[in-house]
This record gives sequence, C-alpha cells and structure tokens, in this order.
Amino acid sequence: MNEEDRLIELEIRCALQDELLTSLNDTIAKMQDTLDLQQAQLRMLYNKMQQHADNANDNQPYSLAEEIPPHY
Repeated sequence: MNEEDRLIELEIRCALQDELLTSLNDTIAKMQDTLDLQQAQLRMLYNKMQQHADNANDNQPYSLAEEIPPHY
C-alpha cells in the first residue's frame, strides 16, 4: 500500500467517524429533550399529588383513577 492509498483510507475513516459523531450527538440531544419533558411531567404530577394531599381532609391516598380524563 503506497502513501496515497494510506492517505485516502485515513480520510475515509475520518469522514465516517465525523458522520458517526454527528449521529450520536443528534441522538443524545433527542434523549435530553425527552428527559427534560419527563422530568417536567414528573414535577407536575408531584405538585398535583401535593396539592391533593394538602386539600384532603380524609387522609385517603391520591388515585389517578379518580381523575376525569380530558375528553369527558
């Protein structure tokens, strides 16, 4: 293998690694967005449970089964 072939092979490898790095970066960014959304939903649910506990005089645990879905 001569020098020119080695150089071409290295350039190809570098290009493929750049493509892989970009793909992995995009995947991590999407995962971070999903995690942020899930954390916000968890905070909202926790706050709702705290409000229910503060308003409940009968000390019954909070149940999502008692919630009315938005389409009703």
